[in-house]
Amino acid sequence: MTKTKRPEVVVITGASGGLGRAIVHRFARDGAHIGLIARGEDGLAGAQHDVEHLGGQALALPTDVADAKAVEAAAAKTEQTFGPIDIWINDAMVTVFAPFTEITAEEFKRATEVTYLGQVYGVMSALKRMIPRDRGTIVNVGSALAYRGIPLQSAYCGAKHAIQGFTESVRTELLHNKSKVWISMVQMPAMNTPQFGWGMSKMPNKAQPVPPIYQPEVAADAVYYAAHHRRRQIYVGMSTVVVIQLNKLFPWFGDLYLARTGFQSQQTHQPRPADQPANLWHPADGKGGGDWGAHGNFDATAHTRSVETWLAERSPWIMVAGGAAMAGGAALAGLAARRRDG
Repeated sequence: MTKTKRPEVVVITGASGGLGRAIVHRFARDGAHIGLIARGEDGLAGAQHDVEHLGGQALALPTDVADAKAVEAAAAKTEQTFGPIDIWINDAMVTVFAPFTEITAEEFKRATEVTYLGQVYGVMSALKRMIPRDRGTIVNVGSALAYRGIPLQSAYCGAKHAIQGFTESVRTELLHNKSKVWISMVQMPAMNTPQFGWGMSKMPNKAQPVPPIYQPEVAADAVYYAAHHRRRQIYVGMSTVVVIQLNKLFPWFGDLYLARTGFQSQQTHQPRPADQPANLWHPADGKGGGDWGAHGNFDATAHTRSVETWLAERSPWIMVAGGAAMAGGAALAGLAARRRDG
């Protein structure tokens, strides 16, 4: 007789919508038992239904990740229900889409507490359980903007930069202690998620991701891969590779380019509705707010695959070298064009 394998126990923050919802779907297809952490009741109910329909089991845990005690309580409830947590994925985020000079101190603090400290608190609760067992994996969801700040997203960029440094620090401590617990970070491109329809915005027109845009399932596959392979970090999409490598080589080029194009490229030509929801303080998918699901409004232009990520999972140095070469070429081409214009 063979022993039945125990289903993986996974905690996912930001599980009610967007990328978090797509990550939920990916793990549910393998029959995982999932603790769903988010604020929105409608989105959590939808995510729980999805998990059960796909063959897994789910526990809805209405939680504000900016509250460390609430995150700890959710972790404890997950283990009481399903057993030891194997994988913890930090994805929850909020943002303020506006010039920095138009963001209040309270708004900036709130975005930082959710997007940055929410991941810190998740790692704390995960390590509290994983280190004594000497096993487990944590995946922090990052962004190309963890390396390259852009206009109109100072709170989000600042939080993602902080997550990058925090993750590296924790990783070195785990390595120092020869722990078998692993922490990884997945750097994301622009994605077709509800973020652009429910995030707080002070801009005149509707927000949009800067192309190329990827479907959240592409990124969810990368998170799943990172959760099962000891990779330091994974880049999703060639755009992420190019942005990160270009910024390492020619940061001044990024400054000038984004100053010229960053405001326009992040907005459509359609006016922002006066009644657009803002999920900074309260969830847009709260009780009665509806289930927003995983996708935003850009299905027609979003990529459904990333050859670059597929290659990176198998030969990460190929992508780094290729991205550096492309970034250098782009910077030199831009420099030559400016000299001609001058």
